Amino acid sequence: MHQGAASTGCRCAVPAARDAFHLWPIESSMPNVEKQVQALTNYLWSRRLPVEPQELQRRAVHLEKKFLENPDLGQVEEKLREAVLRALRKTTYHWQELSYNESLSLVYMAARLDGGFAAVSRAFHEIQARVPEFQPQTLMDFGSGTGSVTWAAHSAWGQSLREYLCVDSSAAMLVLAEKLLKGGSESGEPYVPGVFFRQFLPVSPKVQFDVVVSAFSLSELPSKADRTELVQTLWRKTSHFLVLVENGTKAGHCLLMDARDLVLKGKEKSPLDPRPGFVFAPCPHELPCPQLTASKPLACSFSQAYHCIPFSWNKKKQKEEKFSMVILARGSPEEANRWPRITQPVLKRPRHVHCHLCCPDGHMQHAVITARQHGRDLYRCARVSSWGDLLPVITPSESELPLSPADDKDFLT
Repeated sequence: MHQGAASTGCRCAVPAARDAFHLWPIESSMPNVEKQVQALTNYLWSRRLPVEPQELQRRAVHLEKKFLENPDLGQVEEKLREAVLRALRKTTYHWQELSYNESLSLVYMAARLDGGFAAVSRAFHEIQARVPEFQPQTLMDFGSGTGSVTWAAHSAWGQSLREYLCVDSSAAMLVLAEKLLKGGSESGEPYVPGVFFRQFLPVSPKVQFDVVVSAFSLSELPSKADRTELVQTLWRKTSHFLVLVENGTKAGHCLLMDARDLVLKGKEKSPLDPRPGFVFAPCPHELPCPQLTASKPLACSFSQAYHCIPFSWNKKKQKEEKFSMVILARGSPEEANRWPRITQPVLKRPRHVHCHLCCPDGHMQHAVITARQHGRDLYRCARVSSWGDLLPVITPSESELPLSPADDKDFLT
């Protein structure tokens, strides 16, 4: 595979989809739409995963023991059960499945189409930059929503893609996505040809796609068992790349690491495609994520600038989408790029540059790069690099990239 570094310096904008909004009077047709958009945006960002039944049982047993240790309570079994349930309700996150009807689908479109497009475009750019010869013909998008993946895929590989399969359980979302492709009208030719809409995944195990995507959808499933089954199904349907994207939070990152480990450690071998999987991006290794094993766990996230859809409430013309991603590929890990990944904003100082790196040996490293110690080429490369880029160093060791003091107050954390 091509070993070029992926740069994130682009600005993303939903191309023809932006034009549809000029023809679509969403602001006049929906009262208080601005408040609804903000409320949904905040809710989706702060949303946590549902608590598993085993974890609920563990908490209940712990609370029961705690109540029984209190000699003042002296409660009978029924009262004890009520006390435990009350305590659980107060301390447990109440996850609810979102049901996207026509109105909520419109709000979601206004809230998330442009940001979702930016995140997925960044993931596709990683593949494009490092494997420019890859020209996919088929793509499947699970949890397709309003179609941001279709727009991003068309922008990246519109010349080669001939089939886009959009799968979403919400019929209202599918209708809206199709309407967007037709410029906001019910009829007419779609801007992107070859797009098909389904409410269910293809049943046949023989059906595979060059690129399979799930963007912001794993977090919508009610249990770990459901997520496990879905990831296994998506991987079986992947012939080249599986792209998973979630919010740039610890919860989103943990979901992706679970999916990553499931594919890497998966013992089931499809008789139709026995090729193993490896991590194409962002991790330069298949080892446990050092961000999660640190004393203070952090989300491995990235940021992509994008041009907002021109609604009246979008005072800023540009925004930043913070997201986490993992791209899994069929083949051998030897095909992967093993350069370290920049995991935080690059801090540029006079005559030196600070980079936080995730290295091929599975460790994090805070490197201070200077022209005198590392040469002008590496120094200049680090200076023009951005958060999320690969740094072209084969095996960064402490002698090549010395660690800075842990209490360096100049570094942005």
